[in-house]
Amino acid sequence: MFVVLNAGSGHGDKNQAEADIRRVLSEAGRPYHVFRVEKPDDLPRVAAAAVAQAQSSDGIVVAAGGDGTLNAVAQQVLPSGLRFGVVPQGTFNYFGRAHGIPADAEAATRALLEAVPQPAQVGLVNDRVFLVNASFGLYPKVLEEREAYKQQFGRNRLVALWSSAMALLRDHRRWVVQIEHDGQTRVLRTPTLFIGNNPLQLDQVGIAEAEDVRHGQLAAIALRPMSRTAMFGLLLRGAVGRLGEAENVVTFPFQRMTVSMRLPRGRRVKVAMDGEVTQLRLPLEFRIAPQRLRLLIPRQTSAP
Repeated sequence: MFVVLNAGSGHGDKNQAEADIRRVLSEAGRPYHVFRVEKPDDLPRVAAAAVAQAQSSDGIVVAAGGDGTLNAVAQQVLPSGLRFGVVPQGTFNYFGRAHGIPADAEAATRALLEAVPQPAQVGLVNDRVFLVNASFGLYPKVLEEREAYKQQFGRNRLVALWSSAMALLRDHRRWVVQIEHDGQTRVLRTPTLFIGNNPLQLDQVGIAEAEDVRHGQLAAIALRPMSRTAMFGLLLRGAVGRLGEAENVVTFPFQRMTVSMRLPRGRRVKVAMDGEVTQLRLPLEFRIAPQRLRLLIPRQTSAP
């Protein structure tokens, strides 16, 4: 096993997590190598090195970290066809939880020893992988502000939720977007467009298209322009799992979608993928990857 461990993700003790991983694999007599990553910018390079070594021995590449770490490693693993394991160590761990993978490092590593590969759907935006979600507009800004709060107050769910709520309740730019999908074209004015690929996350906030995601599609969620009071109401609806019922929320399933804006073609916009923000060129092309991850699932867990 070739383990890529992000020492900077989540809120747990990464020294303890690494020790647990090493101990479990050593006790099981499994050969392994741990690639410890201290700087997030090094993740793609280190993940590529792990994949290269795994290819020479038909090995398994394991990502240990939050959903952003899993994303960076999966980006390298997907075209290789190698088996992919995860040891969730992030704040929310939507990807691992959706597939029944324990959040405890020792338990997750033990589960890998007898795990079986199952195909896992992957989303793409301009050929960049996302496992849980992708978005542009307001949501990437929320994530950037949330990261600032985490640096000040620590990495936990309460800080993440509070900082997100504070960011959402401010005034924000409205984007005019043209969306083409499944032979349809629609124009929306929206502060944000969110693409979901994780049924668990969508179920939690009450988006009916979670069932479509389980059956091989992606889910689009757009917010209509609204007042701060209405936005606060949306936050409450999401908290009780009824977001999809709101009249100022537009949702629909799709397999491929092109998003254009009234900006020069090739202009870059901020896009968030699994909690990490980058810049991509317009137009944005969202689709399901033709190949699936060979994800290692605990033997007693059925597919989501």
